Amino acid sequence: MEATWQYTGTEPVKIKKYLQSLGMGHRLFNDIKKGQGEFLVDHRPVRPTTKILPNQPLTIRVVPEIPDPTVQVSHDPLKIIHEDANWLVIDKPAGVSSIPGPTAGNGTILNRVKGYLVAAGAADLRPHLITRLDRFTGGLLLVAKHHVASSMISQQVQQHRMLKEYTAVVEGQLEKQHGMIDQPIARRDGQIQRVIAVDGQPAQTEYWVEEQGENWTRVRVQLHTGRTHQIRVHFASLGHPLIGDHLYGGDTSQVDHQLLHASKLSYKDPFTLEQLTFTSPLPASFKKY
Repeated sequence: MEATWQYTGTEPVKIKKYLQSLGMGHRLFNDIKKGQGEFLVDHRPVRPTTKILPNQPLTIRVVPEIPDPTVQVSHDPLKIIHEDANWLVIDKPAGVSSIPGPTAGNGTILNRVKGYLVAAGAADLRPHLITRLDRFTGGLLLVAKHHVASSMISQQVQQHRMLKEYTAVVEGQLEKQHGMIDQPIARRDGQIQRVIAVDGQPAQTEYWVEEQGENWTRVRVQLHTGRTHQIRVHFASLGHPLIGDHLYGGDTSQVDHQLLHASKLSYKDPFTLEQLTFTSPLPASFKKY
């Protein structure tokens, strides 16, 4: 793949420092440096130690990754919200797993994206899921079409600068209209279920009440960390589990999976430097509430 940026600074800067400011990780830079690609300034190959001058274009060319033979191709459907040369934003239905695993077959989102890229004749056939969702959580997923995109956005993920908002319906009526749940989450004895524990990983979930019924509350939720089952564990710890969440004690009398939907995703595209924002409407399972 090939990508070009126009340097808009006022002072000369080394290629490495400039690419790091855009988000590129050390590993990818070193891979290109060691021969898995090349750096070009004004369309001429240059050494990695070269300095870029104001208004000069910097281009990187990188060889494609080897496809993962363990990820099979699936031609099951994908609902694509956005696509460009580097990204796919997918609206995942509840019931479909994000990646292959012991309980997931070959129809996961990762398998489907690989199948989509194969059908499109793409050179890069090793997509990277930047965000993931539980099997029975639907909504927006960001997929990098190649490892350069994955590397360039890694800082946003690690520093929690990517906005991820969810809609959830929880049992009962929350006392506060707005709150921050700040409780560490841990895994115990190899179980799928997570627990609140003092020795767990830090986890922060912010919420806003948007609508209330007699025995339910619809909330808008923003993640400030990305722990497994974070929203489900945090609301269960308040005594308000998600409706339909059998794993954390939610009422399953009317729905067979947790009412949780990844409704908004916003990130800064490291290639165009634009802030991109996408939304997903609530699925039919939410309508009765």
